[in-house]
Amino acid sequence: MSTELKKEELDARLLEDIEAADHPSEFELGEGYAVLILRLPEMTDEGLQIVSHAFVVKEGRCYRFDRNLKKLETTGSLAQLHDFLDAKTDRLLKDMQRYHYEIERLEESLYDGWLPKDFMQKWLAYKKDVSLIHRLMFHAVLAFELFIRYHKKREDFVDLAYADLLEHMGRIRDLAKSAMEKLDNLYDFYRAKVDERMNRNMYWLTILSAIFLPLTLVTGFFGMNTGGLPYTDDPYGTVKVVTISLILEVLFLLPFIFMNLRKTEKFRFRRKN
Repeated sequence: MSTELKKEELDARLLEDIEAADHPSEFELGEGYAVLILRLPEMTDEGLQIVSHAFVVKEGRCYRFDRNLKKLETTGSLAQLHDFLDAKTDRLLKDMQRYHYEIERLEESLYDGWLPKDFMQKWLAYKKDVSLIHRLMFHAVLAFELFIRYHKKREDFVDLAYADLLEHMGRIRDLAKSAMEKLDNLYDFYRAKVDERMNRNMYWLTILSAIFLPLTLVTGFFGMNTGGLPYTDDPYGTVKVVTISLILEVLFLLPFIFMNLRKTEKFRFRRKN
């Protein structure tokens, strides 16, 4: 039996799917062979990339489509195909653990009361990557499950090894989903912190406006170039104007003081209860 498999032996429709670099993960059957396409995420020096792996299994022998050479290369037995995919999966599991570690570091910085300036840039980058990983692994798990179900009746099929590989792929999918949920909660917490800081800034701006509003009113009134202004000929006019300004300051600040006292009393009451 020849160990080579030529592209001419494959169905034209399936061959088109194999050669397509952007074809989604899928399991299909031909005449006497099976086609497994796994579109998997891979971390490179340039960041997260998508790599489509196409395999043809015929009579227990596996072939992988080499996209550079544009031909089918012999991979070996089903056990060797498992080893190839297991190495890819283990590497991706480590990458997902690193994503969780980075997200946890970002989470701790918020809990410590520190808002990183590049939070949104990091959040968007992590969100984009883990969303892509989850989407790709969701379809990959479905296709790989069909592949296992079809080949598990073969005597040379290592059922436990492939079941473990399927479990690892499902774990990557679940880790990506967990990272997405954690990022969503982290964004809500970040927005709450930003809104709290903005409200505090607006509060102090309001206090400053309340302080300077009476002064601006008094200064504008007595600074008019018109006749008949009060205290113009009074030797104690300046003292009286300052006294009026202070009284107005107190009248403007009293509502803010009462509001803060009420908030403080409510907070203490909640803590006691």
